[in-house]
Amino acid sequence: MDDFWKPSQKVLGDMKFLQSLREYDKDNVSPPIIKKIRNTYIPNPEFVPEKIRQASNAAEGLCKWVRAIEAYDRVAKVVAPKKAALAIAESKFAEAQKSLNAKRAMLKEVQDKLQNLRDKFEENTKKKEDLEVQVDMCTKKLNRAEKLIGGLGGEQDRWQTAATELAEQYVNLTGDVLVSSGVVAYLGAFTSVYREKQVQDWMKACKDINLPCDDDISVIKTLGDPVKIRSWNIFALPTDSFSVENAIVITNSRRWPLMIDPQGQANKWIKNMEKSSNLHTIKLTDSDYVRTLENCIQFGTPVLLEDVGEELDPLLEPILLKQTFKQGGAICIRLGDATIEYSRDFRFYITTKLRNPHYLPETSVKVTLLNFMITPEGLEDQLLGIVVAREKPELEEERNELIIQSANNQKQLKEIEDKILEV
Repeated sequence: MDDFWKPSQKVLGDMKFLQSLREYDKDNVSPPIIKKIRNTYIPNPEFVPEKIRQASNAAEGLCKWVRAIEAYDRVAKVVAPKKAALAIAESKFAEAQKSLNAKRAMLKEVQDKLQNLRDKFEENTKKKEDLEVQVDMCTKKLNRAEKLIGGLGGEQDRWQTAATELAEQYVNLTGDVLVSSGVVAYLGAFTSVYREKQVQDWMKACKDINLPCDDDISVIKTLGDPVKIRSWNIFALPTDSFSVENAIVITNSRRWPLMIDPQGQANKWIKNMEKSSNLHTIKLTDSDYVRTLENCIQFGTPVLLEDVGEELDPLLEPILLKQTFKQGGAICIRLGDATIEYSRDFRFYITTKLRNPHYLPETSVKVTLLNFMITPEGLEDQLLGIVVAREKPELEEERNELIIQSANNQKQLKEIEDKILEV
């Protein structure tokens, strides 16, 4: 048996012995040493930590260290090739992963391009469908237009005449509107004869300054609506031009109308026209006329003030001047000591039975004065209606039905023409 006691004492006496054990190059143990350990010491039944501990604790630690080095070398010999193979595999995997990432990037780019192409395809498909719908709609409109043109072939002359008249009216529009505005603003209180004379003077003045105007200026032609005029006639407005002009002035004036109406024809017309709007009729002599007026102003109900004299109640001044103001987000007006809401739908009519009233300028500027005295043409129409109603009431009834039917036909024709032009 080899005796290593003296060399062992020398080794154990080294102060860096433990450090050398810790730093021992266990990966590069020489094969002869490993061979000797495996052949000599590992098979030795006495070379086990449990038995060596009985002799020395330090020797037990060295025994464990030797056995650990031998086991590590045995395992390392098996694991080292595997580590090398693992390193090669990891290297190959990294290269493969890099290549995969590159391919994935290329795939992502191709997918993005494909998605863009799909989006463009969907967009173009939608445009195509929209264009097909538009083409179909245009085709249908064209077919309808051809049918319409074919159906309206008989109306060609009338439409051409109307187009020629509209072209002339367009040229003369400035002078016609100027003269008609003057009639609305200044001539309401005068007779038909004076109106005609004044219109002729204004027309001559327009021509003197080379202002284009019609040779026969008419407020009815310039500002009137045939359908609306026919509906007024149904509501008992006399058919003479003077009465129709008065009605046009009422609808185009900013001030409330005060109508000189000794025969009561304006009164009758207003009552029939505003009947469906729940017209309230009052007089200054009524005890509750102020309360009625307040309610009508608030709820937008029309009011007819009858039989006024040459002086108006000062209480009406805010209404006549439309002295409205905003309070709390609502439009209000002050009537006496009360402040009430003012409805935009409110309408106010005033009539007097005085034949030749004299209104002060202070009153005239607050209202639109209108002379509704009956004209010979209007009297003839009314007398004819009375005679026919007495002698042959069935003819008067038929006449009224024809007037209503004619008004409806004109209204329907106007609506159809407007629809045709819109299409």
